[in-house]
Amino acid sequence: MDIVYTIWLRSVKRYIRSKSRLIGSLGMPLFLFLVLGFGLNSVVVMPGMEQGYIGFIMPGIISMSVLFTSVFAGIQIIWDKQFGFLKETLVAPVSRFEIMLGQTVGGATTAVIQGLIILVLSLFMGLEISNIPGFIVAIIFMTLIGLAFTAFGIAIASRMEDMHGFQLIMNFVIFPIFGLSGALFPIDSLPEWVKSLTLLDPLTYGVEGIRYGLLGTSQIDPAVSFGVLSGFTVLMVVVGSYLFRKISI
Repeated sequence: MDIVYTIWLRSVKRYIRSKSRLIGSLGMPLFLFLVLGFGLNSVVVMPGMEQGYIGFIMPGIISMSVLFTSVFAGIQIIWDKQFGFLKETLVAPVSRFEIMLGQTVGGATTAVIQGLIILVLSLFMGLEISNIPGFIVAIIFMTLIGLAFTAFGIAIASRMEDMHGFQLIMNFVIFPIFGLSGALFPIDSLPEWVKSLTLLDPLTYGVEGIRYGLLGTSQIDPAVSFGVLSGFTVLMVVVGSYLFRKISI
């Protein structure tokens, strides 16, 4: 398992050293929080939400940050492929599953760090979390989102040769995933046909799990959210490892 740790450490170090990436990735979440949260907090009434609309969307914005960071961790596969690092790694006497697992855990770690940064900033802006155990629950759901969508990004990147093509496909896929997740609106308020699509979206269960952890409220049973998201995570790791084993260099 040394190769898993080595690749994980490499991913984390690259993230920490890239100050522009770290700061730049905070832009969209903070923009949504400030514009939608403060802008609509006095307009949108959220029954049963003591912290109003700004409290409702914060778990969704945290989920968005984790989602985007984890999915685009897959671009590292294409980068390594183009610069020869992946070839050197693949010819080493280690399994491709371990290499893929290291990439997945590394991408998930950076995604969770990104989510925690947004969470800490939101605390300074007035968000109140329910309790410490709830904070741990939120981290667990962030981790599952990070693992699932990093593996998803690696699966797509394993079949791609061009970084621009990967970015276009990911943008085409992840915006609907985020938009249908109930991050910015209550699921129960949606038309039935849209609600059905929302319940097919795996991110929905991550958003509701984080919302339950931080605010103590959720529109989906937390046990159901955990079960569905865990199953999706396992599925993505299996699919990602299969496609990564088929990668050509």
